Amino acid sequence: MDLVIGVDIGGTKTKIGLVDETGHCHEKTFFRTREYPNLNEYLDKIKSTADELIEQLGKEVNIIGCGIGAPNASSKNGTIERASNLVWKGSVPLVEKLKERMPMPIRIMNDASAAALGEMLFGEAKNMTDFIVITLGTGFGAGIVANGRLIDGYDGFAGELGHVDMTIGDGRLTGLGVRGGLEAYVSATGLKRTIMFMQSKYLVESRFRDIAYNDLHGEDITQAAEEGDEIALKAFDYTARIMALALANFTAFTQPEAFILMGGLTNSGKWIMDPLEKYFNGFLLDVYKGKVKIIHSGMHGKDAAICGAAALIWEQQKKA
Repeated sequence: MDLVIGVDIGGTKTKIGLVDETGHCHEKTFFRTREYPNLNEYLDKIKSTADELIEQLGKEVNIIGCGIGAPNASSKNGTIERASNLVWKGSVPLVEKLKERMPMPIRIMNDASAAALGEMLFGEAKNMTDFIVITLGTGFGAGIVANGRLIDGYDGFAGELGHVDMTIGDGRLTGLGVRGGLEAYVSATGLKRTIMFMQSKYLVESRFRDIAYNDLHGEDITQAAEEGDEIALKAFDYTARIMALALANFTAFTQPEAFILMGGLTNSGKWIMDPLEKYFNGFLLDVYKGKVKIIHSGMHGKDAAICGAAALIWEQQKKA
């Protein structure tokens, strides 16, 4: 059986799995990224973890390559460069150093762009030529496909839409220091910041008045919305409106058939989706109205990031 090692590098967790050509993840695990501040020890951990997964599988397999999704990854250079939420600073030659341990085809790409390839191979975009994947986790990522091709950019850094200024220079800072940047509002982290903002703006009672910022979690906000908490409802509405305006603006660039959403914030369901649909259709230019869908990822839940990374290798296989 042919399998690909899929690696999703996040600021908190590194997820690793073995993925077949249908997008099925046979074995998977994770470890804490920040426990390995030494790059060489981190790469050794990736190698040993992949070996353990192969052994757990208990059958003869052929590993045809390793795909890696990571923030601030350059697909052209094989590097991670100046990622704000990773422990290694500067330009990190990750592919070059990992090949010393794992001599096989290895590709790296921005995690949202990898997710876009995953959707084309395994998810909702199998029959689409124009779409944008939006990842809504700690930050805001985007993978853009136009005319059937991933928009990778001159140096492999296309799609940093989370750092587009939505407030004309007067707003919250993103992780890369962009004032008013989209991900400071539309992300799991941004939603928490909005809860605090709404409490300062409105005097209504809310469960969040007794919760510190660091003790606040996304699922708490969703639960509060279900219970009718006014601060939670206002926070979701505020977040959805900013996101809708951004998606309407992005539509004018490539006219996607769909925006495909994935990541923790999408677990809030109707509380984010209903106002998003309402505002989005209001912001769209008339020529685009009724033509652009907003849908959830077709890849399986917690395996989506791993499968997206593995798609980097499976895409090359299908082209060969």
